[in-house]
Amino acid sequence: MVVNIKNLVKRYNELLAVDNVSLSIKEGEIFGLLGPNGAGKTTLINTILGLTRFDEGSIEIFEKDFKKHEYDIKKEIGIVPQDLAIFEDLTAYENVDYFGRLYGLKGNLLKERIEEALNFTGLQERKKDFPKKFSGGMKRRLNIACAIMHHPKLIIMDEPTVGIDPQSRKMILESVKKLNKMGSTVIYTSHYMEEVEEICSNITIIDHGRIIAKGTKEELKAMIAFEERVTIQLSAISFNLVDDIKKIDGVKECLLQENELLVVSVRGAGNLSRIIDEVGGKGIEIKGLNIEKPTLEGIFLILTGRSLRD
Repeated sequence: MVVNIKNLVKRYNELLAVDNVSLSIKEGEIFGLLGPNGAGKTTLINTILGLTRFDEGSIEIFEKDFKKHEYDIKKEIGIVPQDLAIFEDLTAYENVDYFGRLYGLKGNLLKERIEEALNFTGLQERKKDFPKKFSGGMKRRLNIACAIMHHPKLIIMDEPTVGIDPQSRKMILESVKKLNKMGSTVIYTSHYMEEVEEICSNITIIDHGRIIAKGTKEELKAMIAFEERVTIQLSAISFNLVDDIKKIDGVKECLLQENELLVVSVRGAGNLSRIIDEVGGKGIEIKGLNIEKPTLEGIFLILTGRSLRD
């Protein structure tokens, strides 16, 4: 295992930020870590990086105890943080050079790795430019170049595509897949469910510091394969509507977000007409209706009661 976490606990006074978390990440995986804001993702990542000390449990990385071998382990990790970790007053080349030296690279090997990282991220032609001239997407790519130039065995990417254009997002996702094929194990967090669906081989969903679901995309979707999900677009909102629909036989969950109603029922409940009657009885017009197949977004919504971007 590249990462093996057992019974991890982290408290901030009365707040239990990480609540008895255990998970394993195999070599060669692109591992998706999902959770709404405040779920504990960042705290968990920071404990893996040694930036946050945990209270209970254990972390092994590369089959070594993190507390005993922290220095050696950190040399084999690359981190792409959500907040950009680049220097505006250094050129792109100088930024990558700086991080390479931090990892102990020097001489011809350092120069080779700088050129390799800049080529890999499509920044070779802009290597003499300062990041202040770059678009948001180019800055993100430079962030990645700095993180990968020492050939890390484990790469942690925390929201690497936030606030960038579609073209840069596509390039970054392709880069993640290439890095994985080249031998790096990747931990990937994102607010974009479609990214996770595209690149992640295994996914863990956490909420309130606890793991609430984990598995492959197919395994997670199978969790609600026995359910029927109906999304209804409404002309108006009724505060009593959700409670009344929950009383219908076979309804497992009902959630209202803005003017969109999500109703989850036991498969074969045959209660669609009763749901429609309930909406009509409130004097609300139905603008649209969709019977959905299981999706990761739907699983996340059912398990947490929130969308990923909340």
